[in-house]
Amino acid sequence: MNAIVNLDKTYTGFSIKPSEQYPERLYELAFPKATVDAFLEATAEWPVQALEYKSFLRFRVAKILDDLCGNQLQALLIDTLTDRNSGALLIKPEGLDDVSKAEDMVKFTTAIAHLYGRSNYDAMSGQYYARFVVQNTDNSDSYLRQPHRVMELHNDGTFVEQDTDYVLMLKIDEQNMEGGDSLLLHLDDWADLDKFSNDPMAYRQMRWSAPPSKKVSKDIYHPVFDLDVDGKPIMSYIDQFVQPANFEEGNWLTDLSESIESSPAIHGIRVEIGNFLLINNHFWLHGRDKFTPHDGLRRELMRQRGYFTHKKTLRNPAQ
Repeated sequence: MNAIVNLDKTYTGFSIKPSEQYPERLYELAFPKATVDAFLEATAEWPVQALEYKSFLRFRVAKILDDLCGNQLQALLIDTLTDRNSGALLIKPEGLDDVSKAEDMVKFTTAIAHLYGRSNYDAMSGQYYARFVVQNTDNSDSYLRQPHRVMELHNDGTFVEQDTDYVLMLKIDEQNMEGGDSLLLHLDDWADLDKFSNDPMAYRQMRWSAPPSKKVSKDIYHPVFDLDVDGKPIMSYIDQFVQPANFEEGNWLTDLSESIESSPAIHGIRVEIGNFLLINNHFWLHGRDKFTPHDGLRRELMRQRGYFTHKKTLRNPAQ
């Protein structure tokens, strides 16, 4: 792993190390209970509803958390998320380990997200975040809530106009669960990246549209691939929502999907209740493995996704 993070340094209010689940790319960022409790006490006057109604408060709770961490957290998050060699964190706030603390979980993730960026409006929920439940039976119009099949690897935000630089995925609750681990694939570990990103089809404008549950009615047009500031490929892709215009596009997209899904570089990551994954959405693909059926199966998740507000950038403005 790139040494952009000083692993020998003692940080105030948190610790960081390579994750045992994926030490080559994924960092584990842990907050002890003392930090978490101090944060919740300092922000007690603002329930989650206040953060929903007054967006500037999201940045205030972020500042409070950074102050508790000796003003070392913000820079570390920015550096890590924009580091092409990593760009991924598994974050563990101690003590937030039960669904009864769901509002505290949302508040803590909001503070993290607003240290490096701002969360987009989520049309599915009507808020800056979305909470949703996966159960044993499902009749939805996408794979998001369907438990007994793999949710294929993808990027978020492919069918919206806002930039989607990051994705934050929190596990709020889990009952009678077996399987369903998060799946991650870093673009630079995908053997066919050059093959597909150098194909003329990679930069063809394609149409992206979402099903009714997403509450986004306007089609979006963009290519599957783009380039970052260093000229390296980045992606904006999801197999469910791309609408090929013809035979050539449809078969190229099928080949692309089959190559991604068969990659031996895919990693399964177990995320415990109260923990969350934070990834750079441009060079990471994410998905979810299938669950073992159980009548009492229940998982509640929360998602925030948005854009970076600091000066570092990934997208090449010339593209």
